[in-house]
Amino acid sequence: MTTKQFVLASRPKGLPTHDNFRMEDVDLPELKDGEILLQGMYYSVDPYMRGRMNDAKSYVPPFEIDQPMQGGVVAKVTGSKSGSYTTGDVVVGMFPWRKDFIANDKDVRKIDTSLAPASYYLGVLGMTGLTAYFGLMDIGKPKSGETVVVSGAAGAVGVVVGQIAKIHGCHVVGIAGSDEKAKLLTTDFGFDDAINYKTTADMNKAIAAACPKGVDVYFDNVGGDISDAVIRNINFHARIPLCGQISLYNSTEIPMGPRLQPMLLTRSVLMQGFIVTNYQVQFPEGIKKLAGWIKEGKLKFTETIEQGFENLPKALLGLFDGENTGKMVVRV
Repeated sequence: MTTKQFVLASRPKGLPTHDNFRMEDVDLPELKDGEILLQGMYYSVDPYMRGRMNDAKSYVPPFEIDQPMQGGVVAKVTGSKSGSYTTGDVVVGMFPWRKDFIANDKDVRKIDTSLAPASYYLGVLGMTGLTAYFGLMDIGKPKSGETVVVSGAAGAVGVVVGQIAKIHGCHVVGIAGSDEKAKLLTTDFGFDDAINYKTTADMNKAIAAACPKGVDVYFDNVGGDISDAVIRNINFHARIPLCGQISLYNSTEIPMGPRLQPMLLTRSVLMQGFIVTNYQVQFPEGIKKLAGWIKEGKLKFTETIEQGFENLPKALLGLFDGENTGKMVVRV
């Protein structure tokens, strides 16, 4: 059969554009034993994909020119030569940006859509939820009564981090990019306070006002000037899970900023970067915890859903303009 796919047409310099992507037709081979034919339902777009568009060494190989982009996909089985999956099953895995594709049955995982909507397995019950859970719990180690600050708080990871911190009895402050998002954090997701960094003239003072006892845990999703301001308010023995640096991903030069090491040193602060796959063997534990909190009504989630396979690049580019609240997914 013939299907559609998006390939990386060229490597971006600075902020990616639609010209860096190309949609084309591709022919799929016949199914072999142990394989399944899948039709994409929901496609995940994530900030880390920007790094893979560069030809640079990282924790995962870069995307190849003229080859499909790839990411997390929820898909429906439409054909099977596998004893484990039948037509109609819904699965999740890492797949190319194709409308239809073939996978080995060992590379997919069946999901329970009665527990949560299928798209949640790309978000709160997928990599983003697990990123929030393990980053906060293993590195942040929140304690009741402590102050937790989350940057990129209205994003897919941030909204989950803040709620987990509240479950553990923390005072939680979120940083987001609009008044609407800031209000959503406090009214819908239980944050104690939220700061719109785009309209705040002095982030240092704003964080100090929102965190009168200082900052014990800073979950860093963005880096840059925001992180500089938070770290100025950091407490002794604070913990900083370093999850993302989206404010710097499109920089064409090495950014300069305050030298933070003296503050980290003199206040005995732990800053640790991590990748969610570091915790792969513990994923079942994380999913069980997250699912339990959803069932108990303690954990809410929100999504920004872009309609149409042809809008995959648009959705990815929208992440860098802050167009998403919660997880950004594309529904086909």
